[in-house]
Amino acid sequence: MPASKIFDVMFGAVVLGTVGVLTGLSMGVGFLPAALLIGMGLGAGVGFFGGRRFFLSIFVGTFAGGLLAWSLGGVDTITVGASSGAAMGGFLGVWVSMLLDLLQQRKESVPTPPVE
Repeated sequence: MPASKIFDVMFGAVVLGTVGVLTGLSMGVGFLPAALLIGMGLGAGVGFFGGRRFFLSIFVGTFAGGLLAWSLGGVDTITVGASSGAAMGGFLGVWVSMLLDLLQQRKESVPTPPVE
C-alpha cells in the first residue's frame, strides 16, 4: 500500500475518531467507546477510498463550530458546537466536492470549436 494511502487511512481515523469522541461526550460518557470506535472505523474506510477533501471540511468544521460555541455560550458548549460543526463541515464538504466534480465533467464534455 502506498504511503499516501496509509496517510489517508490514518488521517481519516484521527479526524472521524475525534468527531466520535465529541459526539460520545455529547451523548454521555457511556457512549464514548462505541462512538470512538465507529468514528475511527468510518474514518479509516473513507480514507481508504480517498476522501481527503471530505476530511479537511470536517476538520475545519470541527474547529469553527467549537470556536463559535465557545464565543457564544462559554466553555460548556464547546463539545456540542464542535460536533455540530463537524457534521455541517462534512455535509458542506460533500456538497462542494459534488459541485467540483460536476464542473470538471462539464469542462471535459464541452467540445472545442475547430480552428480554421
